[in-house]
Amino acid sequence: MGALKKLAGETAIYGMSSIVGRFLNWWLVPYYSRIFLPEQYGVVTNLYSYIAFLLVILTFGMETGFFRYANKSNQHDKIYSTSAFSLFGSSLLFVAIAYLFSGNIAGFLDYPNSEQYIKLLAIIVALDAGTAIPFANLRQEGKAVRFATLKMVNIFFNIFFNIFFLSVCPHILKSNPDSLIRLIYDPEFGVGYVFVSNLLASLITLIMLIPEIRKIKLIFDWPIFREMFWYSFPILVVGIAGMVNQNIDKILIPELIPASQHPMEQLGIYGANYKLAVLMNMFIQAFRYSFEPFFFSHQKNNDSRVIYAQVMKYFVIFGLLIFLGITLFIDVFKIIIGHEYHSGLQVVPAVLMANLFMGIYFNLSLWYKLSDKTWMGAWIAIIGAVLTIVANVMFIPTMGYMGSAYAVLICFVIMTVISYVVGQKYYKVEYDLKRIFMYLSVAIGFYYLSGLLHISSGILHYGLNISLFSAFLLTVFFVEKNDLRSLLKL
Repeated sequence: MGALKKLAGETAIYGMSSIVGRFLNWWLVPYYSRIFLPEQYGVVTNLYSYIAFLLVILTFGMETGFFRYANKSNQHDKIYSTSAFSLFGSSLLFVAIAYLFSGNIAGFLDYPNSEQYIKLLAIIVALDAGTAIPFANLRQEGKAVRFATLKMVNIFFNIFFNIFFLSVCPHILKSNPDSLIRLIYDPEFGVGYVFVSNLLASLITLIMLIPEIRKIKLIFDWPIFREMFWYSFPILVVGIAGMVNQNIDKILIPELIPASQHPMEQLGIYGANYKLAVLMNMFIQAFRYSFEPFFFSHQKNNDSRVIYAQVMKYFVIFGLLIFLGITLFIDVFKIIIGHEYHSGLQVVPAVLMANLFMGIYFNLSLWYKLSDKTWMGAWIAIIGAVLTIVANVMFIPTMGYMGSAYAVLICFVIMTVISYVVGQKYYKVEYDLKRIFMYLSVAIGFYYLSGLLHISSGILHYGLNISLFSAFLLTVFFVEKNDLRSLLKL
């Protein structure tokens, strides 16, 4: 229980910063939905999907490799410096290539005459990838507060610059066309200021990371890099496959929906409603920040596998609370986004459950990381990626963006099952499957019961959903009360 307390404490720190920061950042979605038309927001959704892929490629799994070797070896400075320089180099090379071929890249992505977007995105990706190891070192050293503070600062400035360029500058020019603001603001640049804001926030974060960057020695150990690279390379494959599972839909929708059906508009609607699953994403992200260094550092403990099983159970419980909290009260959440986007609310339950299974899959992934069988994890991820692409190609032309939501859910459920079955052969953990399935069944049952008993009266409808949510909480309390009391006593 002491180890669980430590994990819970670090998750709380990462979680509070992630929840507060991402919650603030999340308000950019309703903000954009009231400034941009769906087809304009579709551009933002589409290009940020490419950013997600590029970040995975440029970091090539080196964060996980850093955690693995930092705990395994007493050469921390050499490992820190070698891994950091490897990402600095890949980031600089990427920026050079992007600048040289920005016109070709813009044409390939169907954004002709938008070379400026490509250059901005290249620098954003390079800055985020280049600072990945200094951020990872903060996590490794247990400096959760500093890590969380830096992430919060990044989000704050991103929001600040978005409001400045998209609201303040247009307002000033409207009332005073000759203002000096016109020197830094061009109304025709439009959604490009979303990327400008991101870039400025990343630059400020880089400056604040200087104390961590100064700890990097002028060391690059080729044998260590080679060993870390081959350990991390399968993680890169897993990461790319994961990005396929999470973001390929936002790339395929404009390609698979006929122009007559306004694909960018559909993508904008889908992207905005996808963001309503933000609470689940925040929880999973906070958990991932703390769990990866946690399970590496506890692998030698005698009770480590018992702890891993307990972590999985409570992870599922909290994930299901978020699922029910959003789906039972979707009428409240929908007011956050503009009315033009409400037609896509039907994707939210599927996306939430898909994200929960993504978190379960990450939880299970400790088996191939601890047993150094990362290639097996890569093969599972590849299977998932192929399933996602095939399902999207099959479903999108007939079901539109709803097909994408079903595709990602099917993918993560199958990946979770495969990872569990294979993982039990190489690193057996006695997960409490009976209770996990019971909680999943109860939560999904309550969600469908709410839909079947839909009441036109607002008060009675919310009363029913509050009762269902409370019933799930009571179920958890009575089943887990002994463990919860022990945990709280700590």
